[in-house]
Amino acid sequence: MARMTQLWPAPFHPEPFTSTVVVPGSKSITNRAYVLAALAAEPSTLIGALRSRDTDLMQGALEAMGVAFSTEGDRVTATPGQLTGAAIDCGLAGTVMRFIPAVAAFADGDVHVDGDEQARVRPVGTVLDALRSAGVAVNGDALPYTVHGTGSAKGGRVEMDASKSSQFVSALLLAGARFRDGLHIVHTGDRLPSAPHIEMTVEMVREAGVRVDSSATEWTVHPGPIAGGTWVIEPDLSNATPFLAAAAVTGGTVSLPHWPTKTTQAGDAIREILERMGCDVRLESNSGEKGDDGDTTLTVTGPPRGELTGIELDMGDIGELTPTVAALAAQASTPSVLTGIAHLRGHETDRLAALSTEINGLGGQCEERADGLKISPAPLHGGTWHSYADHRMATAGAIVGLTTENVVVEDIGTTAKTLPGFDTMWTDMLHG
Repeated sequence: MARMTQLWPAPFHPEPFTSTVVVPGSKSITNRAYVLAALAAEPSTLIGALRSRDTDLMQGALEAMGVAFSTEGDRVTATPGQLTGAAIDCGLAGTVMRFIPAVAAFADGDVHVDGDEQARVRPVGTVLDALRSAGVAVNGDALPYTVHGTGSAKGGRVEMDASKSSQFVSALLLAGARFRDGLHIVHTGDRLPSAPHIEMTVEMVREAGVRVDSSATEWTVHPGPIAGGTWVIEPDLSNATPFLAAAAVTGGTVSLPHWPTKTTQAGDAIREILERMGCDVRLESNSGEKGDDGDTTLTVTGPPRGELTGIELDMGDIGELTPTVAALAAQASTPSVLTGIAHLRGHETDRLAALSTEINGLGGQCEERADGLKISPAPLHGGTWHSYADHRMATAGAIVGLTTENVVVEDIGTTAKTLPGFDTMWTDMLHG
């Protein structure tokens, strides 16, 4: 059924403001924890798990396969059992469409996976081929596909080109210990994008008691039980970046509590990016002193209007931040060149084409290149910013709308994919 889209007048607020924003849990950590909980030998509890379309789809998929979930306050308990066949809706969630087939290998029955129309063009065949080479029967090379689960699979050495998505590697890492021979995963392609996400996966799998040997392009997951336990979910740092960008473009100040001092989330890179673009960036403990221990708050203050500078940046490891950085670059006083992000053409939409089209449509100057974007200063004007059913495109439009009058964002509701209530949080931020 078609979903009605909402035309949202982006709040115009070019004046500085001061606000504190509390961002909910990380989607990437939440969905990885859900998969590990489903494959574990005993129950697991997630504290602070994100509730969004992507995480609800993951929970729904695992529930359909036989995992029991219960919620009490901010705690979600997942109790694993014998996995069964099921029909799965993955929506537009890359983690669901790519992680679930590895879980389905251990189901007793067929697991059929389909999703939104846009999801059918997103790359998934690489992980399906990898599972075939590990002894799993799979029909299909894209959505919809069917995994013929038999409750077990052999595993062994698996070679694949993961240059289109690091999620292909993460999918196998999360389930690798359940294969009889474990998995030896070898990336055979060129550059591997979003390496911090693989690092996140490796760290979480190790925390679940699994032995993982890793190098830049090879990972060995040793067979054995996956332990249950308690996962404390960090705030979603990528979802936090639009709010910090709001401070950058207006000369305002935004504080985000509970920012981790050590993390594998790619969103943490926003600190250095904003500093290089001219912002004052401070990570301080609740006592007001810098430190590596305890609860900390990140505070960003933007430069005076017109003094935000452009940036030359290889974003291969942090591609999900590209819409936020592109929105900043469109309002900077000097050119920006963003590289290493050809793989973004396979995200929720072709983000390179979408960003170029929307920035230029509002009078900006954005050149799409083979592996990135060049954005040069140009006066922007009002108009409709299209989201392409992509949550990060929608938030980029909100950033542009802060300093460009009469910007209307099409389908702001798509932000519910990872951050439900974004529009309300955005308006509340501007009113302190």
